[in-house]
Amino acid sequence: MSGTQPFEPGGYRFIPAVFQYSSGVAALPGFAIRRVRFKRPMAMAQGFAAVEQIIRRAGRPLTAFCACELRSPSPVSDAGFKAFNEQYVVTLGTWGLFDGTINPVARSNVCPERDAPATPSFHAFSYTVADAAAAASFVIAGSAEARGGSAPYRERIVAYGDTSPAALREKASFVLDEMERRLGLFDFHWPDTTATHVYTVHDPHPFMETEVIRRGAAHAGIDWHYCRPPVIGLEYEMDCRAVHAEAVA
Repeated sequence: MSGTQPFEPGGYRFIPAVFQYSSGVAALPGFAIRRVRFKRPMAMAQGFAAVEQIIRRAGRPLTAFCACELRSPSPVSDAGFKAFNEQYVVTLGTWGLFDGTINPVARSNVCPERDAPATPSFHAFSYTVADAAAAASFVIAGSAEARGGSAPYRERIVAYGDTSPAALREKASFVLDEMERRLGLFDFHWPDTTATHVYTVHDPHPFMETEVIRRGAAHAGIDWHYCRPPVIGLEYEMDCRAVHAEAVA
């Protein structure tokens, strides 16, 4: 598909984005995406070890790792986010997923407002398995209300510093537009999803019907996580997926 690239060693295609993650992944024909959620957040080193064990037990190469959902202690500065990302991709490089420039693995990374982990941790991850009869499966990476580019986040955040109902609606609309753009690059739409997550500490009800439900993003319900996006100044994030086999480890 135009706008996506295949990652044959993993059995999926992806939307190229930034060095730390892709904007989404979709299983190639003959493959399906599986998701595993951990009962409790697992610190990064322990989490990577658990991911490796589960993927190898399934008889898959480590390049089958296609998406992850992280939980971090609190939002950080631009510099702190960059430092974390540079450390995070080291393991992806050793697994044959990151070549120093292009990263096919999708990611969400949010900060629980209550009971946050002490260090950045794994909440869940996804990987591909061979399945000739699989229904289409995909994971759209988390996105908050920041425009693309290399400028500091505060210069790119929609309605920066404003959490009024009107500003939150504007932020949500921006993020929903981005979710739909990413879905469209894979030729998918909201009815194809099996789960949609909202991450914010602000009340989403004032715009839930006019923005989220009106577009069809809540056709399978909405999972609201009382979390903040990972960078200071961001207020609203979403991700979504179509995964037909999920487990808890």
